[in-house]
Amino acid sequence: MKALWLLAASFLCASCRAGGEAASNPETSAHAGASVATPTANEALNQFDRRRPVPLLPFMAQHQKQNMREHLEAVQELVAATAVGDFEKVQTAAKRMGFSESMGRMCEHMGAGAPGFTEQALRFHHTADEIAKAATQQDSAAVLAALSKTLTTCTSCHATYKQQVVASLPQ
Repeated sequence: MKALWLLAASFLCASCRAGGEAASNPETSAHAGASVATPTANEALNQFDRRRPVPLLPFMAQHQKQNMREHLEAVQELVAATAVGDFEKVQTAAKRMGFSESMGRMCEHMGAGAPGFTEQALRFHHTADEIAKAATQQDSAAVLAALSKTLTTCTSCHATYKQQVVASLPQ
């Protein structure tokens, strides 16, 4: 037991002595402070969040978030309409999330800097088309099954990608 205390005391003295020497030497203390740089909040988050970045200019990032909010509103309307059997409203809500040529171009533009993102985004829109198709059959179970498939593409994309707001896009 005495040996353990002696070892701990020796270590403590050596640590204090090394700290004192560093404090008395301006070069050493300046270098020691620089090596312990605290990461920014975004750097710390990025150490934990290993999703692939989708580089976007600020206005693009905002536009994409707004589109995703609109998709969530469409899902909410779709579920409410399915609950009461209003298949016309189900179809209308699904079409808001569905594929169109302009939506396809936007997905290509937004995903240009992140391999695989465009394909994932287009898959989402095409699965939403399946919801609209199920609504024309007035089949609640098929609507919900198609919605589940669509939401699976959402969660998969959000698990894989994150926005990275940048000052300029890579060439």
